[in-house]
Amino acid sequence: MLESLSTRLARVVKTMKGEARLTESNTADMLREIRMALLEADVALPVVREFIAKVKERALGQDVVGSLSPGQALVGVVHRELANVIGADLGKEASQINLATQPPAIILMAGLQGAGKTTTVAKLAKHLIDTRKKKVLTVSGDVYRPAAIEQLKTVTGQAGAEWFPSTPDQKPVDIARAALDYARNHYFDVLIVDTAGRLAIDDAMMKEIAELHAAIKPIETLFVVDAMQGQDAVNVAKAFSDALPLTGVVLTKTDGDSRGGAALSVRHITGKPIKFIGVSEKIGGLEAFDADGFANRILGMGDIVALVQEATKAIDVAEAQKLAEKLKKGNRFDLEDFKAQIGQMKNMGGMQGILDKLPAQFQQAASQVNQDEAAKKVRRMEGIINSMTPGERAKPELIKATRKRRIAAGAGVTVQEVNRLLNEFDQIAGMMKKMQGGGLGKMMRAMGGMKRGFPGFGPK
Repeated sequence: MLESLSTRLARVVKTMKGEARLTESNTADMLREIRMALLEADVALPVVREFIAKVKERALGQDVVGSLSPGQALVGVVHRELANVIGADLGKEASQINLATQPPAIILMAGLQGAGKTTTVAKLAKHLIDTRKKKVLTVSGDVYRPAAIEQLKTVTGQAGAEWFPSTPDQKPVDIARAALDYARNHYFDVLIVDTAGRLAIDDAMMKEIAELHAAIKPIETLFVVDAMQGQDAVNVAKAFSDALPLTGVVLTKTDGDSRGGAALSVRHITGKPIKFIGVSEKIGGLEAFDADGFANRILGMGDIVALVQEATKAIDVAEAQKLAEKLKKGNRFDLEDFKAQIGQMKNMGGMQGILDKLPAQFQQAASQVNQDEAAKKVRRMEGIINSMTPGERAKPELIKATRKRRIAAGAGVTVQEVNRLLNEFDQIAGMMKKMQGGGLGKMMRAMGGMKRGFPGFGPK
């Protein structure tokens, strides 16, 4: 997400950082560039006007003019205002899911058909199970699309939550009340209610969801919107905001949106915080929204906080600790360990998932790499290691010419690829050997260095 907007604004930021003093001319040029970047990113015109006006006002203020580094001070102003546009002014608590009520806490999901509501219900359920340790029940009130009910059943199972059955001949209000009774009687912490969407806004849809809201009185009413809708997202957001007392926004499909304008526009139009963004189709592909981190990414500064959170979720700390203890005792790093580290990288979404959250200068590496080809190479590496015997994985020095031919045949690759994997393993093993006795902290840092030898990134 955000590639075009980030590229334009990162260029402006770089230019302004180097300015020893601000003039009417260079400030006007900077504001013009920002205005064009925002409009091209499909940010709504009222949002752009208000943002530019606030930056201009602060740019002429003493906090910038009187600064020893006015260019950098101005970049700080742009960052603060951008963060405020997408919700930093509301405070971090506003973007958190509120479950402070007598269980079950009811969460109502609203939005158009195709916005990703049903999959978002399951992603949110998994998020609450994993991060808040909640017992979650889901139910579908979409009586117009039987397939949506079955879809919710499937994805709820993938999330590890429980699904409450419903049928197309029932009324949405009756379904929700029955699910609520079941949730109370079976001690669920959270009930997430999926609702019917339409391909476009209509009065019947709004009336139905308003009645549903009145009947179950949810503590959270989340508006789910497709980030790729651009300017259309503004109109949809306004309609739902007028019809329902929304408490927050979930922005979906951000991985497919290169412009990023919807994030800025929807928050401004609804006045409600963005609580989550959908970053992939995977069931774990939902991130808690952080306005400051998002502003950093837009300005090409990266979102290190999100990267750390992603690493915390993806890395099996128990396994990492076990490996650290193994190395501390002087035992060698073997091919089985190497395979486990490749798996950790995959859990973080591969190198692209990591690079997306790094500052712009590091992201340039991503543009030079064919991500599909890199993913295929990872699978081939795993296939090669799987073709080895346990003894060969433990003692790679046993793997000579005859064994290499057997392993290559078993994995369906060439002997050259087996040699390449062994060379890359030797590099990582050497790095691991250097930090033996250094504990978990050093090991985790060394794991980050794996990208140098990771397929598609290191020398071939």
